[in-house]
Amino acid sequence: MGAHTHGHSHGHGHSHGHGHGHTRDGIDWAAKIAHLQQDDAMAETAAARIAERLIGLPRVDGERPTIVDIGAGAGGQSAAFARELAGRGGGRLIIADAVPELLEVARKAAETTLGDDDRVTIETLLVDATSDEVVRTVPAADVVWASRMVHHLPDQQDGVDRLAKLVRPGGWLALAEGGLPTRCLPWDLGVGTPGLEDRLLALRDERFGRMRAEIPEAVPMPYGWGTALAKAGLDAVTSFSVLTDHPAPATPAIRETVTARLDSMREHVGEELGAADRATLEALLDPAADTYIGKREDVYLLGAVTVHLGRR
Repeated sequence: MGAHTHGHSHGHGHSHGHGHGHTRDGIDWAAKIAHLQQDDAMAETAAARIAERLIGLPRVDGERPTIVDIGAGAGGQSAAFARELAGRGGGRLIIADAVPELLEVARKAAETTLGDDDRVTIETLLVDATSDEVVRTVPAADVVWASRMVHHLPDQQDGVDRLAKLVRPGGWLALAEGGLPTRCLPWDLGVGTPGLEDRLLALRDERFGRMRAEIPEAVPMPYGWGTALAKAGLDAVTSFSVLTDHPAPATPAIRETVTARLDSMREHVGEELGAADRATLEALLDPAADTYIGKREDVYLLGAVTVHLGRR
């Protein structure tokens, strides 16, 4: 979740591709399902707050709301929407993604949270958010939710414009983009040079910049997400942030998540690190070593996601 909350953490950036688990950003999202589910478990409180806030937004009519979750990842936010809809008397949840495997796990996550409560209908749609088919196939909704998906599209403003067309008059488009990077490590780990996490996050931001630059026909968007919503013709543009906060001492689940995060960072930016930092990462990720991060209770998870919204 660096400056742009990049796809690998809470990674819902994948509503634009052509089946087989791969999307136009070249990421094999189906292979990441276990990681995505782990991230969803950590972000459960934040997801519940987001659902409460968005489903509680003022609507034009008193009918049960329709929510579209596009680029739904492993379904953590879909499940939160389903729960919140059920608590408010019901509604319709449409989960849309470009990756069939993700659609399946997201649907299961939402259905599992509902149990035998039939007041919420759940539908899935296989769609590519970069094409106009999305406007033809996705029903008009009271809330359209896209989490960390638009920043993977070649033309982000075009993507926001297209998503805005899915919103019925009086409804809302909500984009989760940006916020604060999730942090998990003490500054001085007692192994290697202090400040390892800062260097890892800086490399990840650089890599994200390159990923954007290398997307074919990428168009710069030299302004913030609120401006993008206004340019898409939406009004009442605003934003709010929610915190994910799992403080030390860490539970086993937190330690496991932190270990997976570090392992993922080693995979993503390992070769760009200096030799000393690479050696530190190896020491932290060796289960047989005294330095193994998975044994430490002083790790934690702290981050914030920002939701930008506008009304049609």
